[in-house]
Amino acid sequence: MLPDKLQALIGMRHFSGSLRKLFVNKDKVDFSSNDYLGFSKLPLSKDVDSNGATGSRLISGHSDLHDQVEAQIAQFHKVPAALLFNSGYDANIGLIPALTDRADLILFDQLVHASIRDGIQLSKAKSLKFRHNDLAHLEILLSKFSDADQREVYVITESVFSMDGDMPDLQSLVRLTKKYHNVHLILDEAHAIGVIGNNGVGLAQKLHLENDIFARVVTFGKAMGAHGAAVLGSADLKEYLINFARSFIYTTALPQHALHCISNAYHTLIQSDQAVNQLRNNIAIFNKLVLQNGLRLRFRESETAIQICTISSNGKVKKVASILQEKGYDVRAILSPTVQQGEERLRICIHSFNTEKEIELMLELLARTLKKL
Repeated sequence: MLPDKLQALIGMRHFSGSLRKLFVNKDKVDFSSNDYLGFSKLPLSKDVDSNGATGSRLISGHSDLHDQVEAQIAQFHKVPAALLFNSGYDANIGLIPALTDRADLILFDQLVHASIRDGIQLSKAKSLKFRHNDLAHLEILLSKFSDADQREVYVITESVFSMDGDMPDLQSLVRLTKKYHNVHLILDEAHAIGVIGNNGVGLAQKLHLENDIFARVVTFGKAMGAHGAAVLGSADLKEYLINFARSFIYTTALPQHALHCISNAYHTLIQSDQAVNQLRNNIAIFNKLVLQNGLRLRFRESETAIQICTISSNGKVKKVASILQEKGYDVRAILSPTVQQGEERLRICIHSFNTEKEIELMLELLARTLKKL
């Protein structure tokens, strides 16, 4: 039996309708996964030399293939160096605590991903959040707190916010951070890679800002259809993280089949823009059909693959999601406390492989269902 206080917490989740459960949706139209380009279905490489990595990269797990894939990633993203991590979560909980100590300050967008928040909690630095995408609020904090002796300031945000599908004004953010000599920008590009910019290079490279950002985190479990992540930056940053990022040092390395999947995804992006362009076209179709179905007030217009339909209350949003799933559309409800109470929503993910007819029929059903609420 669970201790009473843990049982009480589970009971509260039952009562609020926010209990999380695992379930498999088979044979449904995918409007929920992060596999934006369908790359998870790319053929597996036959060049795998081994199944397991055998240890951490600092002991027995490092290989020539790790070096080759990191060089490939760095070249694609126009940075001096890239360092692989086992997941985006591992990258964030390794990067942030490794960089900071008690003398430092972290300023973070209030809607950053849980992995960033956990990385901040693991660090010893003081941290303050700024209002979502509010650069005026960030500037107030920078002007007030960034001039202390020996203090380094790290500003952390995302290219595409995973629960909202919106983006920051990155050009203005870079200009703001450059006003201060000791401010360093960290950008999580998890949901921008494969989606934003030509060949899916991400927001920073689309805007030609790759040389103005201290560190970028790119992950491979979304549009790249693989697993793992990398921190992009200078050669000095890579050397530092190899020595001080605990989630890199104390874990088994990515195995060769994972490295081949990452490499294959990058090759596919380089060779053709077809999947990225089809995804972009489907996003435009989706936004047009949202308008035609009278749903604009429910949705926040987004040029990303993540589309949000706000339906307040866990009970209502779960009911709508259930109706869509019963009709064959894999659409998931995002409940509080994952999002703020009153901000519960359907998170609809658009893919390059979704057809216009699938999008049209799903939105028509959604519109009819919402009218009955």
